[in-house]
Amino acid sequence: MQYMALIYTDPALEPAWGTPEFDAMMQGYFAVNEALKAAGHLVAGDGLQGVETAVSLRIRGGKVETMDGPFAETKEHLGGYYIMDVPDLDTALKYAAMIPSAPYGTIELRPVMDYNPAGN
Repeated sequence: MQYMALIYTDPALEPAWGTPEFDAMMQGYFAVNEALKAAGHLVAGDGLQGVETAVSLRIRGGKVETMDGPFAETKEHLGGYYIMDVPDLDTALKYAAMIPSAPYGTIELRPVMDYNPAGN
């Protein structure tokens, strides 16, 4: 089963770029990547650029509307994701707990919808 781990963090709590703490955090991300790859569970994973680069889209009254940025009123921003193919939720939780920003952010796990289940 595939799970997406959505990585939310408060940028004010993240280590500053170029510091030893930032380098240690990145080494932690590299370690998660390697653990998922070695176990054959990594489907995809990347960081996202900041919310200031986001564009939101919606259709209202048949017209496409776009606006800058997200609308969530929260200090935590979606900063990256992993998609992993694992046997169960417990395995997904094991790898999500390895994500370095979990101690100061939130990792949301969601099963990926399977629109083509085997045998159908």
